[in-house]
Amino acid sequence: MSFEVSGDAYDRFMGRYSRSLAPQLADFAGVGAGQRVLDVGSGPGALSAELVARGALVSAVDPSPPFVEALRSRLPGVPAQQAAAEALPFADGEFDAALAQLVVHFMRDPVAGLREMARVTRPGGVVAACVWDHAGERSPLTVFWRAAHDVASGVHDESDLAGAREGHLVELFRSAGFGDVVATELVAPHPHTSFEEWWDPFLLGVGPAGQYVSGLDDRAREALRERCRELLPEAPPAVAWAVRGVTTSG
Repeated sequence: MSFEVSGDAYDRFMGRYSRSLAPQLADFAGVGAGQRVLDVGSGPGALSAELVARGALVSAVDPSPPFVEALRSRLPGVPAQQAAAEALPFADGEFDAALAQLVVHFMRDPVAGLREMARVTRPGGVVAACVWDHAGERSPLTVFWRAAHDVASGVHDESDLAGAREGHLVELFRSAGFGDVVATELVAPHPHTSFEEWWDPFLLGVGPAGQYVSGLDDRAREALRERCRELLPEAPPAVAWAVRGVTTSG
């Protein structure tokens, strides 16, 4: 899935969570100064900024032209290209590590995308990824999708996305041929201070949730908004499944 929205819109919608995930994922992957690291599905650059701050030599790719443009503007020292995870424009073994934050669940072919990340990472290097626990109802969008189900029938949420259920991201890594596969959980605090601050980014058309809101008429949108208001105080912690694996020479 390619996000055809501005970098600022993404920041307001999901960037507020991804900024707190970035240092956790970088720690989990063991990224340090001087390492050559690829940020796959970089978005407008939350993870890339963290990697640069650690002294890593960062390259970035994303299929969304607005996100690539935003990253180039924000981090002019980071080479950024438009590309999908399944077709990375790099040579074999070019990086020490490749990371994908909140990306695997939007890859057209997650196993192929992870294999490409392994291909461009040197033997013995690390590939790491994280995705929200949508199926376990512990994501930043849990309240939204609960409310959507409460006020309408036939709602298609994000619980069936790749990696979104417990253990599935591990299965994907193993299918892609990684060794030493390790899993953990990352927790992102809810950054909003008011209901309006939480709700308004859903009107920007970002991702499946934003697209769902964009397709509603005024009456249905208002019903969803009010149900979200009722449920928001009971929002669970935002938890992401994280997995890392080691590339092999074969």
